[in-house]
Amino acid sequence: MSAWIGVASADHVARGKAGGFMQVCHGKAAPLRRIHAGDHVFYYSPTQTFGGKDRVQAFTAAGIAREGEPYRFDMGDGFIPHRRNVDWLPTRDVPIRPLLDRLELTRGQASWGQAFRYGLVRISEADADAILKAMEPVI
Repeated sequence: MSAWIGVASADHVARGKAGGFMQVCHGKAAPLRRIHAGDHVFYYSPTQTFGGKDRVQAFTAAGIAREGEPYRFDMGDGFIPHRRNVDWLPTRDVPIRPLLDRLELTRGQASWGQAFRYGLVRISEADADAILKAMEPVI
Protein backbone atom coordinates (compact mmCIF):
# COMPACT_ATOMS: atom_id res chain seq x y z
CA MET A 1 0.00 0.00 0.00
CA SER A 2 1.10 3.54 -0.75
CA ALA A 3 -0.32 6.84 0.39
CA TRP A 4 -0.69 10.06 -1.57
CA ILE A 5 -1.70 13.68 -1.10
CA GLY A 6 -3.41 15.43 -3.98
CA VAL A 7 -3.68 19.21 -4.00
CA ALA A 8 -6.89 20.97 -5.01
CA SER A 9 -9.16 23.76 -3.88
CA ALA A 10 -11.78 22.74 -1.32
CA ASP A 11 -14.64 23.35 -3.76
CA HIS A 12 -13.04 21.01 -6.32
CA VAL A 13 -12.46 18.40 -3.60
CA ALA A 14 -16.11 18.63 -2.58
CA ARG A 15 -17.16 17.87 -6.18
CA GLY A 16 -14.89 14.82 -6.25
CA LYS A 17 -16.16 13.57 -2.91
CA ALA A 18 -19.77 13.92 -4.07
CA GLY A 19 -18.99 12.03 -7.29
CA GLY A 20 -16.67 9.37 -5.86
CA PHE A 21 -13.60 10.41 -7.87
CA MET A 22 -10.36 12.37 -7.74
CA GLN A 23 -8.53 14.53 -10.28
CA VAL A 24 -5.04 15.97 -9.94
CA CYS A 25 -2.64 18.17 -11.88
CA HIS A 26 -5.31 19.80 -14.05
CA GLY A 27 -6.72 16.48 -15.20
CA LYS A 28 -3.48 14.75 -16.25
CA ALA A 29 -3.53 10.95 -16.41
CA ALA A 30 0.13 10.18 -15.60
CA PRO A 31 -0.02 11.15 -11.90
CA LEU A 32 -3.21 9.12 -11.41
CA ARG A 33 -1.50 6.05 -12.89
CA ARG A 34 0.93 6.10 -9.95
CA ILE A 35 -1.97 5.40 -7.59
CA HIS A 36 -3.11 1.78 -7.22
CA ALA A 37 -6.23 0.14 -5.86
CA GLY A 38 -6.09 0.10 -2.08
CA ASP A 39 -3.79 3.11 -1.79
CA HIS A 40 -4.76 5.80 0.70
CA VAL A 41 -5.42 9.17 -0.86
CA PHE A 42 -5.78 12.51 0.87
CA TYR A 43 -6.46 15.99 -0.39
CA TYR A 44 -4.76 19.12 0.86
CA SER A 45 -6.67 22.30 -0.03
CA PRO A 46 -4.67 25.51 0.09
CA THR A 47 -7.74 27.60 -0.83
CA GLN A 48 -11.52 27.36 -0.96
CA THR A 49 -11.75 28.21 -4.67
CA PHE A 50 -9.40 27.45 -7.56
CA GLY A 51 -7.01 30.37 -8.00
CA GLY A 52 -8.57 32.17 -5.03
CA LYS A 53 -6.94 33.90 -2.11
CA ASP A 54 -9.46 32.46 0.35
CA ARG A 55 -7.07 30.30 2.37
CA VAL A 56 -8.15 26.97 3.77
CA GLN A 57 -4.77 25.23 4.34
CA ALA A 58 -6.39 22.01 5.49
CA PHE A 59 -6.71 18.35 4.67
CA THR A 60 -10.20 18.12 3.18
CA ALA A 61 -10.63 14.47 2.13
CA ALA A 62 -9.37 10.97 2.85
CA GLY A 63 -10.20 7.81 0.96
CA ILE A 64 -9.13 4.56 -0.63
CA ALA A 65 -8.42 4.24 -4.36
CA ARG A 66 -10.74 1.78 -6.10
CA GLU A 67 -9.93 -0.87 -8.71
CA GLY A 68 -9.61 0.36 -12.26
CA GLU A 69 -7.51 2.68 -14.34
CA PRO A 70 -7.82 6.45 -14.69
CA TYR A 71 -10.51 7.38 -17.20
CA ARG A 72 -11.48 10.48 -19.15
CA PHE A 73 -14.61 12.44 -18.28
CA ASP A 74 -16.23 15.10 -20.44
CA MET A 75 -17.14 18.02 -18.20
CA GLY A 76 -19.29 19.46 -20.99
CA ASP A 77 -17.33 22.68 -21.35
CA GLY A 78 -14.54 21.36 -23.56
CA PHE A 79 -12.47 20.19 -20.59
CA ILE A 80 -11.99 16.38 -20.54
CA PRO A 81 -9.84 15.54 -17.50
CA HIS A 82 -8.71 12.14 -16.28
CA ARG A 83 -10.26 10.82 -13.08
CA ARG A 84 -9.78 7.91 -10.73
CA ASN A 85 -12.53 6.40 -8.59
CA VAL A 86 -12.16 6.64 -4.82
CA ASP A 87 -14.16 5.42 -1.85
CA TRP A 88 -14.14 8.54 0.32
CA LEU A 89 -14.18 8.13 4.09
CA PRO A 90 -16.44 10.23 6.31
CA THR A 91 -13.85 12.59 7.81
CA ARG A 92 -13.65 16.14 9.07
CA ASP A 93 -11.44 18.84 7.59
CA VAL A 94 -8.23 19.35 9.55
CA PRO A 95 -5.96 22.41 9.43
CA ILE A 96 -2.42 21.49 8.40
CA ARG A 97 -0.55 23.87 10.73
CA PRO A 98 -0.91 21.74 13.90
CA LEU A 99 0.45 18.75 11.95
CA LEU A 100 3.47 20.43 10.31
CA ASP A 101 6.01 19.28 12.92
CA ARG A 102 4.46 15.78 13.15
CA LEU A 103 4.61 14.93 9.44
CA GLU A 104 7.83 13.65 7.88
CA LEU A 105 6.86 15.54 4.70
CA THR A 106 6.89 18.96 6.39
CA ARG A 107 8.84 18.58 9.66
CA GLY A 108 11.53 21.24 9.98
CA GLN A 109 10.60 22.86 6.66
CA ALA A 110 10.19 26.65 6.83
CA SER A 111 8.76 26.59 3.29
CA TRP A 112 6.51 23.58 3.94
CA GLY A 113 4.10 24.53 1.13
CA GLN A 114 6.77 23.64 -1.44
CA ALA A 115 6.06 19.97 -0.75
CA PHE A 116 2.69 20.38 -2.49
CA ARG A 117 3.80 22.28 -5.60
CA TYR A 118 3.55 19.32 -7.99
CA GLY A 119 -0.10 18.53 -7.24
CA LEU A 120 0.43 14.92 -6.12
CA VAL A 121 2.97 13.72 -3.58
CA ARG A 122 3.66 10.28 -2.16
CA ILE A 123 3.81 10.20 1.63
CA SER A 124 5.01 7.74 4.24
CA GLU A 125 2.71 5.31 5.99
CA ALA A 126 3.44 7.16 9.24
CA ASP A 127 2.27 10.46 7.70
CA ALA A 128 -0.86 8.78 6.32
CA ASP A 129 -1.64 7.38 9.78
CA ALA A 130 -1.12 10.78 11.44
CA ILE A 131 -3.35 12.59 8.93
CA LEU A 132 -6.07 9.96 9.10
CA LYS A 133 -6.03 10.01 12.92
CA ALA A 134 -6.31 13.82 12.92
CA MET A 135 -9.24 13.70 10.48
CA GLU A 136 -11.10 11.35 12.86
CA PRO A 137 -12.99 9.20 10.38
CA VAL A 138 -16.41 8.16 11.55
CA ILE A 139 -16.44 4.63 10.18
